[in-house]
Amino acid sequence: MSPSRPRRTVAVALGLVSALALAACGNPSDGDTTESAGKSGKQTKINLSPDQKRITTDKVESIAAKVPAKIRERGTLELVSSSGSAAPLTFYATDDKTVIGVEPDIAHLVADVLGLKVHLNTVSWENIFVGLDSAKYDAGFSNITVTEERKDKYDFAPYREDTLGFEAKKGSGWKVRGPKDVAGKTVAVNSGTNQEKLLVEWSKANEKAGREPVDIKYYRDDTDVHLALQSGRVDLYVGPHPTAAYHVATAGRTEVVGTYSGAGSTLQGLIAATTKKNSGLVEPLSEAIEHVIGNGTYAKVLKRWGLSGEAVEKSQINPPGLPRDNK
Repeated sequence: MSPSRPRRTVAVALGLVSALALAACGNPSDGDTTESAGKSGKQTKINLSPDQKRITTDKVESIAAKVPAKIRERGTLELVSSSGSAAPLTFYATDDKTVIGVEPDIAHLVADVLGLKVHLNTVSWENIFVGLDSAKYDAGFSNITVTEERKDKYDFAPYREDTLGFEAKKGSGWKVRGPKDVAGKTVAVNSGTNQEKLLVEWSKANEKAGREPVDIKYYRDDTDVHLALQSGRVDLYVGPHPTAAYHVATAGRTEVVGTYSGAGSTLQGLIAATTKKNSGLVEPLSEAIEHVIGNGTYAKVLKRWGLSGEAVEKSQINPPGLPRDNK
């Protein structure tokens, strides 16, 4: 879906369902793979080994020439991603040290176009932005949502749609469509994310309407979140829909009870490569993304992770993002 399309109606956004509908199971004959199925039921084998055999593409001289001289001379693109394990976005292979997932795959593909090698740094979520601010890292590829607030400090080149997922213990019977559905609930979230911003705004809306606020609990690690869900310490978890759907499919003890656009009720959210404002890198990143969209390698990367439904048609620099006051 093109990020340049007009804003959607509230009804459409509230009913948003990502095309990702994983139905995964471990493959007992091969500990380095798992299988997933999209809505069509077609099985996709996902490689979990450190030997990823990534999709590659050729350098494009005209785009590579636009990369800031300092980076071109270095020959390496210093990228940053969250150290948390969040399959199928960014997580560790079966050797417990090699970072794999759709985010690093897209990052490597973009670097190919720019004629650069990838040096991937994994840090805590908040340190992604600290490192971008200090120019320690050139760009973030870490499921970063475009928001109007972030656009004050960063430039964005979108490469995926952003859909949030609400995950609850299996058989909960809950459906999450808006603020009143989480009133009085204990909800887990990662600090500093647009998911947190959404929950805070929903909690305020509940209090204004005379309902109970949301009891927001902060977690950094997906494993801790899922243990909290199973033990009943939290009622819900809100995070990227792909990670929620992947966990539901592979563990089978939780369910997705609602989805929501990462940019709120009136706009399709977008995930983007993120750079420090005016660093000079966002233009070649955007052009590289559009190039791989055009040559078909981007679609192959999304398909191998079961995320074809999150494809964008173009990479508009600094598109409209999550509003500052998202009610």
